Parts: sequence; C-alpha cells; structure tokens
Amino acid sequence: MAPNPAIAQAVEQLGYRVTVGDVVTQAGLNVNIAQAGLLALASEAGGHLQVADTGDLVYLFPKNFRAVLRNKFFRLRLKEWWEKIWRVLFYIIRISFGIVLIASIFIIIVTITVILIASNSSGDNNDNSSSDRSGGGGMIFMPNFWFGSDIFWFFDPGYDNRYNQEQLSSLPEQRRMNFLEAVFSFLFGDGNPNADLEDRRWHDIATVIRNNQGAVVAEQIAPYLDSIGEGFHREYEEYMLPVLTRFNGLPEVSPEGQIVYHFPELQTTATERNSQPVETYLQERRWLFSQADSGQILLSIGLGALNIVGALVLGSLLKGVIAQEAVGLVAFTNSIYWILIGYGVAFLTVPLVRYFWIQWSNRKIESRNQQREERTVFLHQADSDLQNKTTYARKFANQNVIGREDLTYTTETDLLDQESDRSDKIDQEWQRRLNQ
Repeated sequence: MAPNPAIAQAVEQLGYRVTVGDVVTQAGLNVNIAQAGLLALASEAGGHLQVADTGDLVYLFPKNFRAVLRNKFFRLRLKEWWEKIWRVLFYIIRISFGIVLIASIFIIIVTITVILIASNSSGDNNDNSSSDRSGGGGMIFMPNFWFGSDIFWFFDPGYDNRYNQEQLSSLPEQRRMNFLEAVFSFLFGDGNPNADLEDRRWHDIATVIRNNQGAVVAEQIAPYLDSIGEGFHREYEEYMLPVLTRFNGLPEVSPEGQIVYHFPELQTTATERNSQPVETYLQERRWLFSQADSGQILLSIGLGALNIVGALVLGSLLKGVIAQEAVGLVAFTNSIYWILIGYGVAFLTVPLVRYFWIQWSNRKIESRNQQREERTVFLHQADSDLQNKTTYARKFANQNVIGREDLTYTTETDLLDQESDRSDKIDQEWQRRLNQ
C-alpha cells in the first residue's frame, strides 16, 4: 500500500519524530487514518517505533525516507513523472484558448480581405485591372491591428520574463500572467480559492484542541464549523459529533450538567511545542473573477467582440456569389464559419455567466464568515456559564511529552542491548544515590 502523502508531508514538517497526535494536529486527519498511515509508512520507509513507559508510541523516520519510498514504489515514481508532464500539458491547454482566439480573428480578417479584393477586381474593367496589377504588384493589403504590428509577441518564449522585468517590477514576488494565460483566467478564473477549506478546517480545530492541551468546550470549536443550528451556545451540541469521531474525543459531564470534551490522542506529543497560531474563526476566501490585470481583461473583451463582429461581417460576405464559388481559404473558412462565430459568442458568454455566479457565491461566503465571527464574539464575551464550562475543561487538560528518557523499548536497537543499557542506567542511578 502506497503511503498517504499528507502523512509523509506532516512527518517532514514535524522533524521526522512524531506521535499520532502530532500528525493529526498537523494534517487534520482522522485519528484512525493517521494511526494506520503511520504504521504503513514506518513499515515501508524503514521507520522505527519507540514505546514509552506509559504505553504511548513514537514514530521515528529516516530523513531520506522519501528516497526509500521512491525506490520501492514504482507507483510513486510514476506519479511524480505524471505531475511534471501534467504541468506542461495544463499550461498548453491554458494558452490554447488565447491561441484559438487569435487564430480565429486572423482567419476572419484575412478571409474578409480576400473576398473584398476578389469582389473589387471582378467589378473593374480590364484596363483598370491591368493598371492595378502593374502598380500594386499583386500584393494583398493586411490591416494593422490596434494592438500593434507585432501580433505574434505572445508566441515568444522569453516575452513573459522580459515583460515581468520591464513592466511589472513593482510586484517581484508574484509572477504576472502573459496574455495567453490571462485569456484562460478571463474565461475560467484561477481555480477554487477554498479548495483546501476542509484541510484548513480540521487543521485549525486540531490546533485549537492542542493549544488547550486536549480539553475544550463546544463554543471553542463552533467558529470553525458551518451550520450548527440555533442556540448552539446553550444546549444543542450535536455538531461536536464529527469532531469527536475524527479525533477520538470523549465527552465529560460536569456536576452542573455541562459537557466538555477531551482528546487523549492529541495530548501526546514527541516534542514539546508551544501554542501554535490559529485563526480566530475559519474564513472562507472570496472568489476572484480573474487574477489578470485590468488591461489584459479589457483586451480579452475587445478581442472577443472583434471576433463576433468580424464573424458577422464575414457571414454576410460569404452569402455572395463570389464567396459561394470560391475555393481555398474562403471555402475552408466557409466550412468552419459556425465554429468561428460560436467560439466568439462563448468567449464572452462564459465569463459573463461566471461573473454573476461569483457575485452570488461571495454573498453566501460572506454570510457564513459573519456567522462564524459572531460565534467568536460570543466566546470572547463569555457569560458565567461558559466560564464555568471552560474552567471545568481545564481539569482534563494535559500534555504528555515523550522524550528519549521515557522510552522502554525502541526498534532502533536490539532488545538485549536495550535491556543491558537499562540495567546500566539503573546501576548508575543506585551508585549515585549511595554516593550521596
């Protein structure tokens, strides 16, 4: 079984020596999933188990465990290769929409030019035609688009770097989009800003529990949940059930009938850690229409409009007798005409629909954020009942740090050597006391 990537990442971030509670807090995983995943990772990556005198387990991993896994699992190597290939493929897909737009406009304008020249040539007499041929040399006039004579600047692989250095030096930390990337952003946006919402939610909840040494009240968790019902701060605490299930929590009832919760798995750690910073409430990020700048968006709209107008003009010309009898480029354009105009319409329709959907989604996000913020305000303005609950919860607070001096067994060395070392330590301790 291939190891869980989230567990492997948590192990690296925590310094390669962890408990189940450490990983659960770091990755926000279900306790049972984290426990099974750590065992699998230790088995496959050559990790070691350390057993404390309390019976708690600590997992110790070599710093090169990822290399061990790569050599062992062809699936992991294949995944890494595919991720590299997909980055290239996805970039090609992103810029293809801009390329198709430019190609569509180019085909439309060239075809219109060819039809107009052919139409004018057929209406002239032979003398004028001869004069035109001798004076014009048979060259077709190509209009100069408003965005500059160098219309293929976006195909230059080095353009993006030069543009960043010369025009966008004010924001060096963020790589700006080139025009083709901006077209994709204008059409489809830049991804879900809350794709990691559930990971953030459970990470924040686990961090709050760990910061309170494994014992909390429901009101401390409520700012990180969604809909939890009315009167949550009085008697309805069903919303805590998923939290208890995920982190193996236990409810405890005070003499006054109030419920507090403690999580033994999150009270054990391999390294003593101070309280970690955490958001006061879970904030969903607002959707952005596009990360492209205003100039790129306006240019995209202008090109989309030009595509539609050009396609309509082309359609009227294609109905002419000359167009019907033409071959070559005109015939090809006539065969894909509905694709050209359809792409132009979709190019402006999709962002328009997405704009109104974003406005609706952001109103929902703001409403949920406001509800969570109100729960935080209630927590900070705690009444006497809530203060009594919090005080009672502290009775279950505890942090069990497992150091090497607390170990009774480890798979790092042979059992006989460990017994010998333990006997030597006992003899040394007795000798020290006798000397005193």
